[in-house]
Order: sequence, then structure tokens, then C-alpha cells
Amino acid sequence: MKKILVIGSNGQLGNCIRKIAPDFENNYEFLFTDSGTLDITNEDQVNDFFYENKPDFCINASAYTAVDLAEKEEEKAFAVNADGVAYLAQACLEFKAILIHVSTDYVFDGETNLCYSEDDFTNPIGVYGMSKRKGEELALEINPQTIILRTSWLYSEYNKNFVKTMLNLFSQKDQLGVVADQFGQPTNANDLAEAILSIIETPQKTFGIFHFSNYPETTWYEFAEKIAEFSKSTVKLNPLTTEEYPTPAKRPKRSTMCLDKIEDTYNIIPKYWENSLEECINILSE
Repeated sequence: MKKILVIGSNGQLGNCIRKIAPDFENNYEFLFTDSGTLDITNEDQVNDFFYENKPDFCINASAYTAVDLAEKEEEKAFAVNADGVAYLAQACLEFKAILIHVSTDYVFDGETNLCYSEDDFTNPIGVYGMSKRKGEELALEINPQTIILRTSWLYSEYNKNFVKTMLNLFSQKDQLGVVADQFGQPTNANDLAEAILSIIETPQKTFGIFHFSNYPETTWYEFAEKIAEFSKSTVKLNPLTTEEYPTPAKRPKRSTMCLDKIEDTYNIIPKYWENSLEECINILSE
């Protein structure tokens, strides 16, 4: 039986993979780790774990994701998002495992009116995006059997994310300002988890970079409007410009990603973000 190592199993994506793992346990053995059981920034720990367990697939769902804090903690962000990825890629190469690494739309600067393809020039504008892009580069350089999945605006019923933050604020405030001039694609982490397992089950793998998100594009403001609608909140939402809501780290203005490649290669058809959002709200309201 083949083994699937899931790193970062206490995060949003890790929890979503854990939820659907029982559906695949006839064919795969899952190994779930977190930073407490496997520190990917420790090369010796990584090598020892791979030697002892010999996974066939490694899903790296771990990351340093504090976008604003990364501006102050650059070394820590690069340790997790770049160095740690390199250690995983090297271990996967040595033990003939396929690496599936999750990256981000923040590798782009957002200065376009078009969607980004996998081959488009990357130009991250913050430390978080820079560290994630470096991780991509190192993974592909070290291990040719790497699949990188760039995703965006990830949310789920687990952990801290935009949807849960909005729901919490809706219960506390009568009105709320939300940025309305940044465009992207909300992604339900449950859909990403299903896409990853679908790729693993595909007999003939194509390696390289792929984009996966829900679609089409929207703004944070419109995203918040739908969260309010589906949760039946009466909060008043006010659109803000990026200048009216300054943050330590700059965000891409439009980081919309083209999704054709993953559809054509792996026959994975992303869902509409509104449908996936409604599913998440229903789970949270149970």
C-alpha cells in the first residue's frame, strides 16, 4: 500500500485532507504530521522521517502564511517557505517520492487586467510572496517529480481565515469596511484537498506548476457580501480602497489565475466560488 505524507496536517488544507482520507484508505496509508512531530526547517528531522517511513507522496500543506508579519520576520518566512521546501524536495528525490507543494497567487505583483498563466513572469511584492516563490524554484530545481499547486484566498471551516473572521465581525458590528479594489479567487480548502487526491490517483503524472482555485474572480468586498447573504447577516458593508485600509505588506491588485492547465491536464474542473462558499457557511452554521 502506498503512503501519503501530509505535512501541516493541523492547518486548513491538512484538516480538509484528513477529513476525506477515510475515502482513500483502501489504497493509501496516510501519515499526518505537524510542526511538533516534523519540523521541516530541520534537515536532519526531514531525512530521518523519510528514511523511517518512506512515503510515496509528500503533500506539503505547511507554510508561513502571516503575510503582514512576514515583513518583520523575513528569516522565519524563508526558513519555512523556502528552506523547508528544499529539504522536502531533496528527501523526496532520494526516496523517489512525488512532492506536491502548495503555493500562492502572491507570487504575482497583480499589475495586470488579465489572468495569470503558470508561465507568466512572477514578481512578488512582499516577503511572503518572495519566500513562496523561492520555495517553488528550489522544489523544481531539486526534484523534477514535483507538482506545485498555486492557490488563492483559501478558507474552510477550520482555523482562522477570511470567512470565519467576517462571520465573527458580523456578530459584533453593525457595519464594516471591506477592501473593494483587490481582485482574486476565493478557494474552499476542501476543493483543493479533493483536487490533490485526484492528482495522486491519476496514473500518468504531469509535473510542474498548476493553478487551482474556485472561480470566477471577485473582490474582498463582494466576497464579504456573499458571506453576509449566506449567513443571513444584516451587517452594513462599506467598500474601501486599498489606500483607505493600509497594511504592512502590499497585496496584489489583481492576482486572478488562469485555470485551463489543470483542467486540460488532470480533468479537474474547479467549482464556482459562490457554491463552495455556501457549502462552507452551511457547515459552519450546523
